[in-house]
Amino acid sequence: MTDDKDVLRDVWSGRIPTCFTLYQDELTEREAEPYYLLLPRVSYLTLVTDKVKKHFQKVMRTEDISEIWFEFEGIPLKWHYPIGLLFDLHASNTSLPWSITVHFKNFPFKDLLHCQSKDVIEAHFMSSVKEADALKHKSQVINEMQKKDHKQLWMGLQNDKFDQFWAINRKLMEYSPEEGGFRYIPFRIYQATSERPFVKSYFTSCQ
Repeated sequence: MTDDKDVLRDVWSGRIPTCFTLYQDELTEREAEPYYLLLPRVSYLTLVTDKVKKHFQKVMRTEDISEIWFEFEGIPLKWHYPIGLLFDLHASNTSLPWSITVHFKNFPFKDLLHCQSKDVIEAHFMSSVKEADALKHKSQVINEMQKKDHKQLWMGLQNDKFDQFWAINRKLMEYSPEEGGFRYIPFRIYQATSERPFVKSYFTSCQ
């Protein structure tokens, strides 16, 4: 894993130029200018868009603001999907910058999960990590970590700190000589369909 550090860093550094615009039916006190960001592919929308939220709230009345959500060409964007995955599923054939519409009303509860705080994102992320380690190491690695290790892993992702994140994550991506490999290699195949959005399975590790 250490031999691949340059590749891992390149993947981590992947960015998507994005233009956020406020939905035309949102009530504003003055014109809302678009907001531009370079979004990290490995993060989550609701984790990196605080500046977007503050930008548009400046032109809105407090009573017209409720839970923020994002949409691309009529498709509500799932906050619990990584940003890079959302782009590849819905916008990989469009020109850049990626144009995302911002909403503060009419939350599509049938299509999206509520996300009231970053604690919700952290819980989802750690649940995915634990699920994967159960398949790879019978949960031994994640269970042997201390709470501060879990927090460092999360804070590394939240704050876009590669070294902080991988100092912990490398433990989850390695195995001992006695193990000879992972028990299983978990993976998900995501599909751009609402009927079956992803297929979850695993491979047996080759010895």
